[in-house]
Amino acid sequence: MASQKRDVYEILGVDKNADTATIKTAYKKLAKKYHPDLNKSANAAEKFKEVQEAYEILSDEKKKASYDQFGYAGVDPQAQGGFGQGGAGFEGFDVNDIFSSFFGGGARGGQQRRPSGPTKGDDQVMRIKINFMDSIKGTDIELNVSYDENCPDCHGTGAKDGTAFGTCPYCHGTGTVTSQSRTPFGVIQHQSTCQHCHGTGKIVKEKCPTCDGKGYKHITSKIDVHIPAGIASGQQIRVQGKGLHGTNNGPSGDLYIVVNVAPDKMFTREGRDIHITVPVSVLDLILGITLSIPTVNGKKSVEIKPGTKTNAIIRLRGEGVTPLKSYDTVGDQYVHLDVKVPEDLTDEEKAMLRKVKEIEEKKPKNKTFFEKFKRKFTGK
Repeated sequence: MASQKRDVYEILGVDKNADTATIKTAYKKLAKKYHPDLNKSANAAEKFKEVQEAYEILSDEKKKASYDQFGYAGVDPQAQGGFGQGGAGFEGFDVNDIFSSFFGGGARGGQQRRPSGPTKGDDQVMRIKINFMDSIKGTDIELNVSYDENCPDCHGTGAKDGTAFGTCPYCHGTGTVTSQSRTPFGVIQHQSTCQHCHGTGKIVKEKCPTCDGKGYKHITSKIDVHIPAGIASGQQIRVQGKGLHGTNNGPSGDLYIVVNVAPDKMFTREGRDIHITVPVSVLDLILGITLSIPTVNGKKSVEIKPGTKTNAIIRLRGEGVTPLKSYDTVGDQYVHLDVKVPEDLTDEEKAMLRKVKEIEEKKPKNKTFFEKFKRKFTGK
């Protein structure tokens, strides 16, 4: 039901006085955040759909006005009373036209719509895969990227030399056109952005020969991209101006590079911490040993003290991942000991171990334990 839906302004995080640019910026940010290709959480698809619906309403001036007046009932075609785009008995006009005629926005010369100004182009998303150590240390890569770039000869205007403009004959330079529709309340007059000049009030008299009047060129070129140290799978790198072209000589959108890090055979990453499993023998834990442990920063000498427990985890402070944000601390590395029990002992080795066992069992501190152990499991 419409009454159960969240307010569209709340969904996009904007107030009711927000202009078109603010609404579009908020939508782009949330659409990227909840896009199912980039966000794998359970409710991402539902959130993305909610954001899409809110933007569809607020980006359309008529729908926005109807929503402000009646809430979801003003934009829902199935809403009771016909306050929608397809309500019974109201086909062919918008409820906003009716009320604008009553309150100064219709045939009596209400406020005109503002011509469309420069609008930033849409962003692009590109996915890359890098190896594990490049994500830890950072690297510079070269990518082939296709993007829109303002024509250098017309400076994005589409007109020859950037000056071959004339006044739009359809709107006479106002950027808006007036149309009328007949309704049960009479003839309603309303204004809309001129579709011929897109609200600029100007038309190209002579096309730019370089871009054929489009104002931009779609090019493919190599760009250098810096991969910062510490980046993780799923994080993005923004490259400004490498997206799709804007409208009305607006700036191009941006390119967002989504990074996927290949797994490593030796290291596993959890946040800013690194984990590694190192094989050791039972005798290494009993007698102690000094090992050369690989870390993401090179090999480190680590002492395994005599009597170390089989489930021990050794922490190497500061040997983890460098954080992307300077105020965060460097992670640690955790060494997990994988204890291996020898299976191919010689008779001589077995005899020596039996001797050690006999000596161990005779120690006063161990004698009581071993006796209780034998009685419990052997019944003797």
